[in-house]
Amino acid sequence: MTQFNIACEIDITDASRPLDIAVFIDDQPIFDHSHVDGVINLTHDMIEDERDHELRFVMSNKRPDHTTIDEAGNIVGDSRIIIRNLAFDQIPLGQILVEKATYTHDFNGTGTSTTESFYGEMGCNGTVSLKFTTPIYLWLLENM
Repeated sequence: MTQFNIACEIDITDASRPLDIAVFIDDQPIFDHSHVDGVINLTHDMIEDERDHELRFVMSNKRPDHTTIDEAGNIVGDSRIIIRNLAFDQIPLGQILVEKATYTHDFNGTGTSTTESFYGEMGCNGTVSLKFTTPIYLWLLENM
Protein backbone atom coordinates (compact mmCIF):
# COMPACT_ATOMS: atom_id res chain seq x y z
CA MET A 1 0.00 0.00 0.00
CA THR A 2 1.16 3.47 -0.86
CA GLN A 3 1.25 6.16 1.80
CA PHE A 4 1.58 9.92 1.75
CA ASN A 5 2.35 12.44 4.45
CA ILE A 6 0.23 15.34 5.68
CA ALA A 7 2.19 18.06 7.48
CA CYS A 8 1.58 21.56 8.79
CA GLU A 9 2.50 24.02 11.51
CA ILE A 10 -0.10 25.02 14.08
CA ASP A 11 0.63 28.27 15.91
CA ILE A 12 -1.13 30.89 18.00
CA THR A 13 -1.15 34.69 17.82
CA ASP A 14 -1.07 35.18 21.62
CA ALA A 15 0.77 32.50 23.61
CA SER A 16 -0.45 34.00 26.90
CA ARG A 17 -4.03 33.07 25.92
CA PRO A 18 -3.82 29.48 24.61
CA LEU A 19 -6.58 27.81 22.59
CA ASP A 20 -7.50 24.18 21.86
CA ILE A 21 -7.18 22.42 18.50
CA ALA A 22 -8.13 18.97 17.26
CA VAL A 23 -7.42 17.52 13.81
CA PHE A 24 -9.46 14.80 12.13
CA ILE A 25 -9.34 12.81 8.94
CA ASP A 26 -12.74 11.35 8.03
CA ASP A 27 -14.00 11.83 11.61
CA GLN A 28 -11.01 9.94 13.03
CA PRO A 29 -8.88 12.04 15.40
CA ILE A 30 -5.22 12.30 14.44
CA PHE A 31 -4.25 15.12 16.84
CA ASP A 32 -5.79 16.76 19.90
CA HIS A 33 -4.01 19.47 21.88
CA SER A 34 -5.34 21.63 24.67
CA HIS A 35 -3.73 24.99 25.30
CA VAL A 36 -1.75 25.67 22.13
CA ASP A 37 0.83 28.22 23.28
CA GLY A 38 3.47 27.96 20.56
CA VAL A 39 4.37 26.30 17.27
CA ILE A 40 3.38 22.66 16.86
CA ASN A 41 4.70 20.68 13.90
CA LEU A 42 2.05 18.15 12.96
CA THR A 43 2.77 15.21 10.66
CA HIS A 44 0.56 12.25 9.82
CA ASP A 45 1.03 9.38 7.38
CA MET A 46 -2.04 8.26 5.47
CA ILE A 47 -2.71 5.29 3.22
CA GLU A 48 -3.81 6.04 -0.34
CA ASP A 49 -7.06 4.13 -0.84
CA GLU A 50 -8.65 5.81 -3.88
CA ARG A 51 -11.46 7.39 -1.87
CA ASP A 52 -12.82 10.78 -0.90
CA HIS A 53 -11.50 12.21 2.37
CA GLU A 54 -11.93 15.23 4.62
CA LEU A 55 -9.24 16.90 6.71
CA ARG A 56 -10.71 19.01 9.54
CA PHE A 57 -9.15 21.41 12.03
CA VAL A 58 -11.47 22.15 14.97
CA MET A 59 -10.70 25.08 17.27
CA SER A 60 -12.49 25.20 20.62
CA ASN A 61 -12.64 26.84 24.03
CA LYS A 62 -12.25 30.42 22.85
CA ARG A 63 -13.87 32.70 25.43
CA PRO A 64 -14.36 36.47 25.69
CA ASP A 65 -11.16 36.79 27.75
CA HIS A 66 -9.15 35.66 24.69
CA THR A 67 -9.92 39.05 23.10
CA THR A 68 -8.94 42.49 24.41
CA ILE A 69 -11.22 45.39 23.49
CA ASP A 70 -10.44 49.05 24.19
CA GLU A 71 -12.85 51.72 25.49
CA ALA A 72 -13.98 52.54 21.95
CA GLY A 73 -14.90 48.91 21.22
CA ASN A 74 -11.90 48.19 19.00
CA ILE A 75 -10.15 44.84 19.19
CA VAL A 76 -6.59 45.54 20.32
CA GLY A 77 -5.53 41.95 21.07
CA ASP A 78 -6.89 38.58 20.04
CA SER A 79 -5.84 34.98 20.36
CA ARG A 80 -6.19 33.08 17.06
CA ILE A 81 -4.97 29.73 15.75
CA ILE A 82 -2.74 29.86 12.66
CA ILE A 83 -2.45 26.93 10.23
CA ARG A 84 0.76 27.32 8.23
CA ASN A 85 2.57 25.40 5.51
CA LEU A 86 -0.03 22.68 4.98
CA ALA A 87 1.54 20.15 2.62
CA PHE A 88 0.72 16.76 1.17
CA ASP A 89 3.88 14.69 0.60
CA GLN A 90 6.01 17.82 1.05
CA ILE A 91 4.07 19.68 -1.66
CA PRO A 92 2.74 22.94 -0.18
CA LEU A 93 -0.97 23.44 -0.82
CA GLY A 94 -0.70 27.24 -0.89
CA GLN A 95 -3.47 28.62 -3.10
CA ILE A 96 -5.26 25.24 -3.18
CA LEU A 97 -6.01 25.68 0.52
CA VAL A 98 -7.55 29.12 -0.06
CA GLU A 99 -9.63 27.87 -2.98
CA LYS A 100 -10.79 24.55 -1.51
CA ALA A 101 -10.92 24.88 2.30
CA THR A 102 -13.93 26.26 4.15
CA TYR A 103 -14.16 27.75 7.63
CA THR A 104 -17.47 27.30 9.45
CA HIS A 105 -18.17 29.11 12.74
CA ASP A 106 -20.87 31.02 14.59
CA PHE A 107 -18.81 33.92 15.96
CA ASN A 108 -18.31 32.03 19.25
CA GLY A 109 -22.04 31.72 19.76
CA THR A 110 -22.83 35.38 19.12
CA GLY A 111 -24.11 35.04 15.54
CA THR A 112 -25.60 32.70 13.02
CA SER A 113 -23.45 29.96 11.55
CA THR A 114 -21.44 31.05 8.52
CA THR A 115 -19.14 29.27 6.07
CA GLU A 116 -16.40 31.26 4.40
CA SER A 117 -13.04 30.84 2.70
CA PHE A 118 -10.10 29.97 4.91
CA TYR A 119 -7.06 32.27 4.81
CA GLY A 120 -4.85 30.60 7.40
CA GLU A 121 -6.24 31.87 10.72
CA MET A 122 -9.05 30.65 12.96
CA GLY A 123 -10.39 33.48 15.12
CA CYS A 124 -13.59 31.80 16.31
CA ASN A 125 -14.46 28.38 17.64
CA GLY A 126 -15.23 26.42 14.50
CA THR A 127 -14.06 24.03 11.82
CA VAL A 128 -11.80 24.32 8.80
CA SER A 129 -12.58 21.59 6.28
CA LEU A 130 -10.59 20.47 3.25
CA LYS A 131 -11.98 17.69 1.07
CA PHE A 132 -9.56 15.71 -1.08
CA THR A 133 -9.22 12.38 -2.83
CA THR A 134 -6.50 9.81 -3.15
CA PRO A 135 -4.28 9.08 -4.95
CA ILE A 136 -3.03 12.41 -3.66
CA TYR A 137 -0.77 13.24 -6.64
CA LEU A 138 -3.72 13.02 -9.01
CA TRP A 139 -5.78 15.30 -6.73
CA LEU A 140 -2.87 17.77 -6.54
CA LEU A 141 -2.49 17.82 -10.34
CA GLU A 142 -6.22 18.40 -10.81
CA ASN A 143 -6.24 21.28 -8.34
CA MET A 144 -2.99 23.14 -9.05
